[in-house]
Amino acid sequence: MEKNYKFNVFRNDKNIDLTLFQYGWEQCVPLHSYGPAKRNHYLFHFIFSGRGFLSSTDSTGVTHLHKLEGGQGFLICPGQVNTYYADEKNPWEYAWVEFDGVKALEYMEMAGLGWDRPVYHLKKREDGILLKEELMTIVDNPFGSSINQIGHMYLFLDGLIRCSVNRKTEAQAGRMRDTYIKETISFIENNYARAITVEDIAEFCNINRNYLNRLFKESTGKTLQNFLMYYRMNRAAELLKVSDLTVNEIGKRCGYQNQLHFSRAFKNIFGLSPMQWKKKKKSEEGL
Repeated sequence: MEKNYKFNVFRNDKNIDLTLFQYGWEQCVPLHSYGPAKRNHYLFHFIFSGRGFLSSTDSTGVTHLHKLEGGQGFLICPGQVNTYYADEKNPWEYAWVEFDGVKALEYMEMAGLGWDRPVYHLKKREDGILLKEELMTIVDNPFGSSINQIGHMYLFLDGLIRCSVNRKTEAQAGRMRDTYIKETISFIENNYARAITVEDIAEFCNINRNYLNRLFKESTGKTLQNFLMYYRMNRAAELLKVSDLTVNEIGKRCGYQNQLHFSRAFKNIFGLSPMQWKKKKKSEEGL
């Protein structure tokens, strides 16, 4: 009996901009399901025929049910809770790729996909032939060179972007990321003195915490938590330098109610305790 699925794991994960993790094809049996689960990387399914359902959480934590059919696709983002299952009477046939990399987020934004936009729509149904061909070239050649497979992955993503009804230009995708980064930094600047958390920042930006943290790190090189700590410690250093406030008072003005926690954080950044740093600065300036 012929198998109704194909599955392979990519053997080379050393590509930084874009890499594959696993890929496959399946003609699902009725009501075949997966989840609820989370993925560590991006996972995209393109549906060749049949029908099915996707249940996924958006960036605010609300779950949505999407009814899908041949010619559509769906994206699952890293950390996103999802469940998907085939229709009982007309189960779907699809191929999938799991991938990641420095450029993965940008490519998905250009294709009009993300946490809040998991469903892919073609401009023209016949464009699905191109996507299917590139996907099956990857699926049917598991022993091809990694260069060849990554090359076809780039061709698939290029087609995914060009054929998307929600296509965005590189500049548009960049502006979207810039907006989130600006909102994040502005919120930290205005609220660093409060006991804010990464969750508070994500809630303010109305976006999933993991997605925002990933986007922020790719744009700035720092996680949100690290950036928040660096910002607070730099503000603390300014206060130590220009004011006569106590270490405890400065810690509270920078969001730390516990002086010990503040001093530890300060030392992690500057290598000295707050008072040692203040004395060193005074000595250097001859005060």
